Amino acid sequence: MSTRMKVLCPMERKGKTHWLRIGSAYKNADGSINVYLDAYPANGKLQIRELDDRKEDDDGPEHSS
Repeated sequence: MSTRMKVLCPMERKGKTHWLRIGSAYKNADGSINVYLDAYPANGKLQIRELDDRKEDDDGPEHSS
């Protein structure tokens, strides 16, 4: 069974970090991860997180800058 995750890109706006969802990822039974991007991050930064009930463009993991 695979676990569905979200792929986020941290973006700086007005001195804060905002997290933009740019794709999905799936963790496979063997521990490997398949990543499917809808956009490419201009800053080259990605974060993969488990899905939760947060809105997509919030303060992200647990912090903002």
